[in-house]
Amino acid sequence: MNVAKNVIELVGNTPLVYINKVTEGCYGRVIGKLETMQPCSSLKDRIGYSMIEAAEKDGNIFPGKTTLIEPTSGNTGIGLAFIAASRGYKLI
Repeated sequence: MNVAKNVIELVGNTPLVYINKVTEGCYGRVIGKLETMQPCSSLKDRIGYSMIEAAEKDGNIFPGKTTLIEPTSGNTGIGLAFIAASRGYKLI
């Protein structure tokens, strides 16, 4: 059994599934990506992860010292809040 060390490890490991019934009789195979299986049920989890990861690598933000500001109430804000909380950032 695969057990993640933390919830951030689950971001981006989206399950794939063959779409069999809809494509029956077609020559090609169609694969669906189950983004609802992301930790916050959105592909925006990846965006939040990428933004925070890049800013950390560039030395622009520091856990416990930096407050992040996000002006949205949509899925991007939810993804950022999720990653920020996991990494020790305050987000407003």
